[in-house]
Amino acid sequence: MNKLTKIGVSALCGSLAAISAAKAGDLSVTGGADMTWMSKSKDTTGNPIGIGSNYTMSGSGELDNGWSVDLSIANTNANAYSNTNVTIGIPGLGDVRIDQGTSGTGIDRMDDKSPTAWEEADGAGLSAGIIKVAGTSAGSTIELTPSADIVPDGATLRIAMSPDADGANSSDKGTSGSGGVLESGWDITVSATDALHGVSGLTVFGGVSQIDQQQNSSGYDGDREEQMFGFNYSAGNFTIGASLSERETGETATTKYENEFYGITFSVNDDLSLSYGHVESDESGQGKATAEADSIQIAYTMGGASFRIAEVDVENANYSTAATADKDATVISLGLAF
Repeated sequence: MNKLTKIGVSALCGSLAAISAAKAGDLSVTGGADMTWMSKSKDTTGNPIGIGSNYTMSGSGELDNGWSVDLSIANTNANAYSNTNVTIGIPGLGDVRIDQGTSGTGIDRMDDKSPTAWEEADGAGLSAGIIKVAGTSAGSTIELTPSADIVPDGATLRIAMSPDADGANSSDKGTSGSGGVLESGWDITVSATDALHGVSGLTVFGGVSQIDQQQNSSGYDGDREEQMFGFNYSAGNFTIGASLSERETGETATTKYENEFYGITFSVNDDLSLSYGHVESDESGQGKATAEADSIQIAYTMGGASFRIAEVDVENANYSTAATADKDATVISLGLAF
């Protein structure tokens, strides 16, 4: 090996060592449990008692070159793996997040941003079976959030990309193998606060997604396209919000879903809040009904305990006109954080 090669190899090894070496970080565990009592008047309730548990392991550290590293590993009920993401903070560039699992990235984090005391209108115990925007989040994703050095103050821009938007999770030094009909795709989302547009209390947001699909697959003749936009506005103790979303499925039968969301919350004080939320969705196709969900909720927080009550009414669940597609429920919940 000549001297020039030796110098080049030594320099490369030194650079990699500087990037790889990390200062001692912290690893912590947080979690919680939710206990619910659900009563249904239009369906068989069975045993109304439910228990949910989850925990998250979080770690953070700093590399010798000034980059930061954050780790999150989330598990849900019965120690079921949910999501892992690693976020690398690069000064002057922003955050690069590598995400695997079901946690929201890209346009999925905006699927329903209506203000609420507890849960989304169709997420407090009764599902309306509504198809919302999802983007690339079903597959392992790389997402870039540019820093304030790049985007204007008050704006948050995120760009997400997945090589296989419905590929299964895989470990390191592995691949997911062939996924479903989805192939590569990208999401772009943006939100803006009053620091950008000057209207105090107002946050506006929106996003688009494009995912290639195997159009030679039976039932598909186009790619998937999604878009959404909305706002939340806070004034005094009130917060209102509304949004619209649309999914072009690329399917030969059902070609589109058009969704509307809105909600309002009232904070009685720092511990007690009330809310009303509504969601509805139109599915293209002959004979399809509009799926809807309404929910009135109250939540009270006392230290690490949260008490919640939700009245939920669902009509035409899963876009069906069958009598069994209309449901309602009363949900009482106690949540404990540790």
